[in-house]
Amino acid sequence: MRRVLWIAVAAVAIVLVWGVSAQAEVKAPEGFTALFNGKDLTGWGGMGHFDPRKVWAMNDEQKQAFFAKNLEDVKKHWRVENGEVVNDGHGVYLTTTEEYGDMEFLIDYKTVAKADSGIYLRSNPQVQIWDYTKAGGKWGIGAGKGSGGLWNCSRGNPGKDPLVLADKPFGEWNSFRIRQTGARTTVHLNGKLVVDHAVMENFWNRKKPLWATGPIQLQTHGGEIRWRNIFIRAIPPEEANTILRKKDGDGFTAIFNGKDFTGWAGPVQNYDITDGAIVCKPHKGGTIYTKDEYADFVVRFDFKLPPGGNNGLAIRYPGKGDTAYGGMCELQVLDNTHPRWAKLDPRQFHASAYGMVPAHRGFLRPAGQWNYQKVTVKGSTIQVELNGTLILDADLSKVTKFMGNRPHAGKDRTKGHFGFAGHSDPVAFRSIEIKKLD
Repeated sequence: MRRVLWIAVAAVAIVLVWGVSAQAEVKAPEGFTALFNGKDLTGWGGMGHFDPRKVWAMNDEQKQAFFAKNLEDVKKHWRVENGEVVNDGHGVYLTTTEEYGDMEFLIDYKTVAKADSGIYLRSNPQVQIWDYTKAGGKWGIGAGKGSGGLWNCSRGNPGKDPLVLADKPFGEWNSFRIRQTGARTTVHLNGKLVVDHAVMENFWNRKKPLWATGPIQLQTHGGEIRWRNIFIRAIPPEEANTILRKKDGDGFTAIFNGKDFTGWAGPVQNYDITDGAIVCKPHKGGTIYTKDEYADFVVRFDFKLPPGGNNGLAIRYPGKGDTAYGGMCELQVLDNTHPRWAKLDPRQFHASAYGMVPAHRGFLRPAGQWNYQKVTVKGSTIQVELNGTLILDADLSKVTKFMGNRPHAGKDRTKGHFGFAGHSDPVAFRSIEIKKLD
């Protein structure tokens, strides 16, 4: 998690004491931090249903004016009462002054008949809260299925509707446990699983994935709602990787034993095995590859980049030549953040089908941390999910424009080896597993 620069300019005004009541200090569960101290709205500002990209485009003066105006609205419609955050059903949404990425979030709420609310994650709508009864008047848009769904996901997609009805009757407190790893979102309501590792779509631009971090917002929508026991825990990278791998299921076979290059071919002498990982030797390289060939498959692995590190995945590699052109493609493995690569063609950044299709940027962990990546190759299509976010979804049969006007002769290959195309940097790969789809 990191401090939100775009809201900090107004944060100094947020430590106000309207509606303060004498309450015992809030004690967070082990590993969690309290986002509400039970006394005042320290750590919170305000913002309504507003495209955060417009905030990012503001200068400091514009941001200060924007958040000061929102704060005045918060003071009109939000208060603290008996250790609870209370909203009258109107006004802008209570918004954290910090932003969060991979996290586990706990919160209780209690609302009234015909109310409609929700929780925005990373400024993105939303984990739905509403009147689940027929009298609420919204069965036609799914209210009868209950709260907790990712209601702004596309119709029919996993997560849009809750798996079970888990709401408690009005007048009783409901409890959410929400987990996000990348865009993958899991929601428990009152101890029942209602969303299982579903992708939260980017409401503001459905052609792009949900951004990596953002604030949490408590929505207001026409009826009083009360909140309490608001806690958060950042999920560290190793834990996130474990969660993602577990949720990707069974049926995978290890293709690297962590000890030697059994089952591999190519210039293996240019690579070391360190702590169970394949590591390209500095100033060495070349493509090493599995002796087995694969047609349609899913491969998953962890990788770690040194600053400015460069490598690649050989997809349906023929066993010789340049995998970026002779194979179906080379999927880039690259530290995008390093100044060394500032002027690359977009089709050269991490997870791009080299020279053909660019991947979305901004989802790598800092150099030196382990990332988790899953690649699905089916027919002429390739998908790459990095740290829980889909960053490439390409059909290479439709590519007609190539970087440097250099066609890729192997892009239509239907079978080949999987491997790593080292480019002199000590990029590390571990826990490499593959599942055949054919």
